[in-house]
Amino acid sequence: MTGRAEQVFSNALTLPINERAELAERLFSSLDISQDKIDKLWAKEAEDRINAFERGKIKTVTAKEVFNKIESRQKS
Repeated sequence: MTGRAEQVFSNALTLPINERAELAERLFSSLDISQDKIDKLWAKEAEDRINAFERGKIKTVTAKEVFNKIESRQKS
């Protein structure tokens, strides 16, 4: 990444999580990828994750664990 991009990234990390998520969504949407292609890629990713879970390759994490981890990151 360029120095300018690193600065933008550093600044973005200071935003609350919901604003970072919205920023990420907007940046991703600005890429020249059709929504249809994005939908197909997400569908494939979801299927891959389901298959990996069913084969015992990945474990589940409770929502509480996820939110606790996010909250702890925001405090540091």
